[in-house]
Amino acid sequence: MKAAVLNQFSQPLAIEDVADPRPGPHDVVMRVMACGIDGTDLKLLDGFGYTPKLPFIMGHEPAGIVDEVGSNVTGFQTGDRVIPYIFLIPPNSRWYQSPREQLCPEMAGVIGVKNVAGGYAERLCVPARQLIRIPDGIAWQDAAVLCDAGLTAWHAVTRSRIRLGETVLVIGVGGVGAFAIQFAKLAGANVIAVEQSVAKVEWARSLGADHVIDSSQQQVPADVRRLTREAGADCVLDIVGRAETLGAGIDSLRPGGRLVVVGYTPDEYPLSPKQLAQNELELIGSRGGTRRDLRAVADLMASGRVQSVVTGTRPLNHVNEALAELRNGNVLGRLVLETGKAE
Repeated sequence: MKAAVLNQFSQPLAIEDVADPRPGPHDVVMRVMACGIDGTDLKLLDGFGYTPKLPFIMGHEPAGIVDEVGSNVTGFQTGDRVIPYIFLIPPNSRWYQSPREQLCPEMAGVIGVKNVAGGYAERLCVPARQLIRIPDGIAWQDAAVLCDAGLTAWHAVTRSRIRLGETVLVIGVGGVGAFAIQFAKLAGANVIAVEQSVAKVEWARSLGADHVIDSSQQQVPADVRRLTREAGADCVLDIVGRAETLGAGIDSLRPGGRLVVVGYTPDEYPLSPKQLAQNELELIGSRGGTRRDLRAVADLMASGRVQSVVTGTRPLNHVNEALAELRNGNVLGRLVLETGKAE
């Protein structure tokens, strides 16, 4: 089969012929139809965060068709449309299917990120227990990005405890942020989004943001105060995780406000204990999500209450060009690789 292979960090992926995966007794082989690309893929390329053993096939947002099933698999059959829950938790772990299973210290791997090959390929082998069926009516590219972008945004909004009528600041409107705006609106929040270009400002508005701040032209905390009559935001979802966004987020909060950190970079930010303590601010981390979260966002997408965040597709052999577009900041929402055609 064809695959885009990471052979060396900080170097382009190579399109290669590699061996077709074969299912073990409890596995399923998917024919990959679509696979999203995002900032985590750029981190993998740079050797930051996760550093898989090379050579490695990335791609942690795959959607596809069941092609083969292992001898002990009973829940799926060939032709089923599926997406995987990408965190591999041992079934005998106390974390398995728990409300915070993605924090399991005994995690066996992350599909397309660590230990397990991903969807930058024509076929993909995963344990059957990781799969959920794609509800009817969801396109391949939209199903794919639920695996991470949708899942991560839903979990972050859940962790943030957003309530009806609150003001929520969403910093960064890529794939995760695009979902986060919509989920926060569904929770009844007034949403202020932050982005850095005219195109991305308009994109945020199209997703339902009540106000958008162009951080290349405006001071975020000052504008948040102006838009909230000096009160500040009840909650900030920082999808970026840079020192400047963390600082802007904290300075935008009202007393008693909550900062949810979703994105991360090599940056570090010096917190002020006085500012945290005297304002009773809450700092909340949010990582990925659970398989329950994945089912929830799939059902929500199928209901038609959430719009697509996919703004472009590319063939697998154009993966390096797509990654370059993402790195250069030229992508609205999510780009998705199309890796197969339905029969």
